[in-house]
Amino acid sequence: MLEYLVLYHSESGNTKKIAATIFSHLPGTSKDLIDITTDKTIPEARVYFIGFCVHRGSCSMLVSDFLSGLSGKQIALFGTCGMGNSPAYYSSIEHSVSVWIESDNEYLGAFICQGKMPQKVRQKYESIRTARNALQISLCLRNFDEALTHPDSLDLEHSKVFTEKTLKKIQAED
Repeated sequence: MLEYLVLYHSESGNTKKIAATIFSHLPGTSKDLIDITTDKTIPEARVYFIGFCVHRGSCSMLVSDFLSGLSGKQIALFGTCGMGNSPAYYSSIEHSVSVWIESDNEYLGAFICQGKMPQKVRQKYESIRTARNALQISLCLRNFDEALTHPDSLDLEHSKVFTEKTLKKIQAED
């Protein structure tokens, strides 16, 4: 059994960047970094860092199914989302994903940051603009444009700090 497993689901590469940063800051050699969509058997670990890309305020069924199947583990979540750089929104995402963690696990917290979205999202916004929704669509387009540089170096630094805090929490309990 591994000490640490960083497992992630990334569609555009954003969550993969955060996963790699978390993995690089975990101590020792008893660790692995795996895309959850792999055909390989996913090894068991004591501590899981599980990453996801956000869709409609939550994670994919692939991630929620994996989370709900864990028992007696320590679990930290991380994710990336395109819509908004808002602590309140991030908190609601954390809540909607953490509900999949069974109560016999120890939940260690979450890190969520903004991530760039595919160009087709911008094109969709532009195609549905009307006089009635112009203000809302303008806000969505501005958010899209702001997200283009994320996750950026500050997001990666925050994921490192999240990893360090999580490790201290684990050590305090051991």
